[in-house]
Amino acid sequence: MENLAPFPLLSVIIWLPLLGAFLLFFFQDETRLKQAALVTALADFVISLLLLVWWVNDGSMQFQENLSWIPQLGIHYHLGIDGISLFLVLLTTLLGPIVILFSWENIKDNLKGFLFLLLAQQTGMLGVFLSLDLVLFFIFWEFTLIPMYFLIGRWGGKNRIYAAVKFFLYTMAGSALMLIVILLLYWQHGSFDWTVLQKAPMDMRFQTLAFVAFALAFAIKVPLFPFHTWLPDAHVQAPTAGSVILAGVLLKMGTYGFLRFNLPLFPDATHLYTPLLATLAIIGILYGALVALVQKDVKLLVAYSSIAHLGFVMLGIASQTKQGVSGAVLQSVNHGLSTGALFLMIGMIYDRRHTRLFSEYGGLWKKVPVWSALFIIVVLASVGLPGLNGFVGEFAILIGVFQANPWWAVFATLGVIFAAWYLLTAVRGMIQGPLDEAKNGNLSDLGKREIWVLAPLIALFFIIGLFPSFFFDKINPAVDTLLQTVQAGTGLLF
Repeated sequence: MENLAPFPLLSVIIWLPLLGAFLLFFFQDETRLKQAALVTALADFVISLLLLVWWVNDGSMQFQENLSWIPQLGIHYHLGIDGISLFLVLLTTLLGPIVILFSWENIKDNLKGFLFLLLAQQTGMLGVFLSLDLVLFFIFWEFTLIPMYFLIGRWGGKNRIYAAVKFFLYTMAGSALMLIVILLLYWQHGSFDWTVLQKAPMDMRFQTLAFVAFALAFAIKVPLFPFHTWLPDAHVQAPTAGSVILAGVLLKMGTYGFLRFNLPLFPDATHLYTPLLATLAIIGILYGALVALVQKDVKLLVAYSSIAHLGFVMLGIASQTKQGVSGAVLQSVNHGLSTGALFLMIGMIYDRRHTRLFSEYGGLWKKVPVWSALFIIVVLASVGLPGLNGFVGEFAILIGVFQANPWWAVFATLGVIFAAWYLLTAVRGMIQGPLDEAKNGNLSDLGKREIWVLAPLIALFFIIGLFPSFFFDKINPAVDTLLQTVQAGTGLLF
């Protein structure tokens, strides 16, 4: 559809954080630095809400901007957004001010560099979700590696260099094959444009090659089993803000990639590899849950829970049903909200005790009741309690997966049970029982700033859980369009 905004809305959303990042160099006072970064991120979030004001519930690409960028190479500055990317964009702009506000008192060393990288990362992630030219997409995709590498390597834990290099090399290796296929697509069809390529005929041999190359890059980012080994190290070593961005948004770039590129561009290969994707997703669900159960570090538990929860998202995508794919899109957002909140709460308690071991906690309800109550709410959202956001996404996925293959749904349901097991074990280990550790007796409860950090996330748990139609009304038309494209390629109905 035509752009309904009176200005290039998507470009403003993408580039405002980077502009704000460079403006930070004009400030020396730490308070002014923090205020400037927070105002920039908040402004970007408010502007992104205009997407909802002008949104039309259809399956088309909206607010498109298409300019010739490098005409000699056929590269365009082509942006667009549909129901699949809408809430991922809003999630990204929401988490930006939240992590800046969380880091208000936490970062003492090179604050300007830290805030610069957070804002630059914001531009990269938004560019990934809004690009419709494959070269432009690839540039943003690779750009996101740089700020996160330095966030982990500069402000992370004692093994931060190892974790940062591992994160960079894993994701860079997968991207190399994707770039080769992007060039082959241009060689065959003379275009990098997503809207052109999804209509271009491709034989099965090329589709298979292209699907595998793209899927490898996206599977590493998700991360889909067995490409997950970089994630626990990155999460544990990253500063809290880095973990929130990593879990909340960066991992969703992988699931988004499958939806935006693999399914519509290579539909016949998608049908061929669906059983493999579903199998790896199920293994990830069960493996992530079982490994989370035996963790002694609460941050590691949440890291492995991400592998399990994103296995659910990938299984919904593999189902290729309306309910399954729509549920996967919404569950990507839900995971960003609930797991982001978990990492924030772990960061808050870590700042007070400087340990993440379950053995160092217990009985926290007696000393920090506000933190404990909010922690329980966040855990219940992650578990999928009816009335909260996690339930809506998981239930839609299970319905769609059952339609595709009842056995897939059976194994996925085991993952739901295991999730309740390991997350409630975390509640018991940290909150319940006697207050044995003397150091816990000096803990202070959450302050106003920390409550403001968590408030929008917890509010969204209930809004999504109680009013899911508002979200599905915007997601479903785009999913219908996607599945029609896949069906047209395979000649099969799902």
